[in-house]
Amino acid sequence: MGIFWGVISFVLGAVIGSFLNVCIWRIPEEKSIVFPSSRCPKCGAPIRPWDNIPILSWFLLRGRCRDCGGAISPRYPLVELLTGLLSLALCRLYGPGLPYLAAFLFVSVLVVISFIDLDHQIIPDVISLPGIPVFFLLAVFVMGVGFWDSLLGVLAGGGFLYLIAVGYELLTKREGMGGGDIKLLAMIGAFLGWQSLFFVVFMSSILGALVGAVLIATRGKDMKYAVPFGPFLSVAAAMYPFVGVQLTHLVLFRALP
Repeated sequence: MGIFWGVISFVLGAVIGSFLNVCIWRIPEEKSIVFPSSRCPKCGAPIRPWDNIPILSWFLLRGRCRDCGGAISPRYPLVELLTGLLSLALCRLYGPGLPYLAAFLFVSVLVVISFIDLDHQIIPDVISLPGIPVFFLLAVFVMGVGFWDSLLGVLAGGGFLYLIAVGYELLTKREGMGGGDIKLLAMIGAFLGWQSLFFVVFMSSILGALVGAVLIATRGKDMKYAVPFGPFLSVAAAMYPFVGVQLTHLVLFRALP
């Protein structure tokens, strides 16, 4: 790929990560993600352009607002760093071009969904519902996923979790999985195809069980309330292009006659 595209992809990712922080903060509040410009969450003072450099500004300001001195969460540079690294990894995987941009858009949406779900235990319909047709089209016309593979991914992704949710509620008389997770897996299936669902569901379940068990052991929380499931689905979906494709073909398709 070369150093040039590596630097460009990382910087682009970090800049987009700064915007994702705005989305994570404002979408649950049903506020515009465009206007007004970025502001301090404590005092509301507009953030100066030189104080809004991804990753670096937080360290230069020592994690505090220039105006009020209020603490700025380290999550902001962490999201920017995470998005930059994801952008770099995807550019290395696909090379510069439309598939890289489509995949980067996909993981950027997953980042926003994950942090909103962690903060509010919701996956906003304003993200997941438009995401299903958008990523269906990108999958078919940009990523080379077959039309029926993507369509079946939507139906199987949403339908699989829906059946699990209904069965769990019938057995336990309480809701175990929200509708947001169902729509999220439908969106994931739309972009990655139905084949990805085996890896995504299995890996997200393993990750969720491990983290849930740790939280229960250390904090005494009930498994149902330990942690939302959306971030684990997102992590597994982001992993799929890197390791899931090969594992799926190795385990699933070689086992078929």
